Amino acid sequence: MANRSCSFTHAIARRPATTVVAGLRAADTGVPDHCSFKQHHADYVDALRSTGAVVEVLPPLEAFPDSVFVEDTALCLPEGAVVMRPGAPSRLGEAQAIAPHLTKHYEDIRSIEAPGFIEGGDILVTEREILVGRSARTSRDGIDALRSIVDAWGYTVREVSTPRGVLHFKTDCAILDEETILATPRLSASGCFKGYRIIHTAEGEDASANIVRFNDLVLVPDGFPKTAEHLVSRGYNLRPVRNTEAAKLDGGMSCLSLRFSPRR
Repeated sequence: MANRSCSFTHAIARRPATTVVAGLRAADTGVPDHCSFKQHHADYVDALRSTGAVVEVLPPLEAFPDSVFVEDTALCLPEGAVVMRPGAPSRLGEAQAIAPHLTKHYEDIRSIEAPGFIEGGDILVTEREILVGRSARTSRDGIDALRSIVDAWGYTVREVSTPRGVLHFKTDCAILDEETILATPRLSASGCFKGYRIIHTAEGEDASANIVRFNDLVLVPDGFPKTAEHLVSRGYNLRPVRNTEAAKLDGGMSCLSLRFSPRR
C-alpha cells in the first residue's frame, strides 16, 4: 500500500530543547520531563531510520521551546519546499531556522508571506489533493498563499475546517495509504473526507488519531490499545512510540518530523 504520500527517503527532526518545559499548550496537563522527552524522541528517530530513510537530527533551539515540533515549519513535496509562517508569534523564528536545512535537498524553496499564517500540522497531503484545515494557527490568507505556490507544481488545495477546540487538523486525522484516512468521529462527521475510506479511532482514544505512515511502518503513540488492535486487524505494521511528554504540549507523531522524497 506504499505510495508517494506515505513513502519517504528522508526526514528531518529536531532534538527537544531544555526550554521545552515552557512550550505552548492548550491545557495544563503537567510539565514535560526533558530527559524522558529526549529518550522518546530518540526512539521515534530510530523507528524512522529502521525503514532505511536518511534522518537528519538537528540540534535543539533553546530560544524556541516548541522547536521540537518541526513539522509546523515547512511543507516538503517532491517538487519543492514551502517554509510556513506559524500562527503562534513565538514560533516565527523556527520557520526561519529550518530554511537553510532545506537547501540541502531542494533547489525550489518558497515561503508564506504576511499577512497569512499557516502551520504544517494543519496540512494533510493525499494522493489526490492537499487538505488544509483552517484553525487558530492557519488562516484563509495562509491557505490561499499556499495554494498559489503549489498550484504551479500541479497540486490542488482544498480548505476544510478544524473542529472547534482542536489545535491542528492533523490532531484528529492521519493518512494510512492512498485511499484510507484514520480520523476521529468528530472530524469525519464534517464530511471533509468524502470519497476516502475512513477508519475511526476507538471510543475514548481520540488522541490516537495523530500517527505517521512512514514507508512500511505506522508509528502510533503508545497507550491506545483499541485503535492499535483495529489497525493491526486491517493489516498495518504498527510501531508504538512513547509520546507522553510531547502530548503535554499537544504534540503527536506527525509533529516531530518533516518527511519527504526530494526530486533533484
